[in-house]
Amino acid sequence: MKRSLGEWCLRVVILMLGLTIAHLGVTLFLLSDLGADPFNVLVQGLFRSLAALTGWSALSHGRVHIAVSLLIIFILLIVDRRYVKIGTVLCMLFGGPIIDFFTALLAFLPARADSLPLRILMLAIGCVILAFGMTIVIRSDAGTGPNDLVALVISEKLGKRFSIVRVLVDASFILAGFLLGGVVGLGTLICMLLVGPVAGVFLPINGRWIGALVGRLCPTRKE
Repeated sequence: MKRSLGEWCLRVVILMLGLTIAHLGVTLFLLSDLGADPFNVLVQGLFRSLAALTGWSALSHGRVHIAVSLLIIFILLIVDRRYVKIGTVLCMLFGGPIIDFFTALLAFLPARADSLPLRILMLAIGCVILAFGMTIVIRSDAGTGPNDLVALVISEKLGKRFSIVRVLVDASFILAGFLLGGVVGLGTLICMLLVGPVAGVFLPINGRWIGALVGRLCPTRKE
């Protein structure tokens, strides 16, 4: 079933909305200063290991992040290219700048000086917002973040619930990153246990309103 240009544009707009919401959640997560998310624990571990082994001055966390994302995209192109769409590239390119924007906007939040319960609350709110935005991105059907794609592909290929697979994938990222030298914090573990199940709740909800919106604004489809 082919999509019109108008439908593709609408789905990309919905994806960017979800991407912005998701990275607001990531920013709150990071400002809580309770640990990196599972994917970035893996990136951090790889960065530290490569830096220790090679001593390359050109290495940085951001460049390793892009390299890992590109590797995942390349593997998925081999496994099933239908999963890699324009939105996957947009997620890779715009995620960092969106986080930088929200970090500057929310700089007034004194996360480091606050009590631990308040920081945990900020972290939990960030994880819920992340899960909500992430599922909008997934249900836009215009692509998704490279790290989220791993759980999505495994879930659909094996016929297992996304929420369960997401927890297992995050646990694998954490273990691999920790063994490579990444730092695992309380926030990392909360993110691992919370984001997948919450995303499982939001997936059908966001799927319904996105499907209804696309059907109303772009009702005709070419076979």
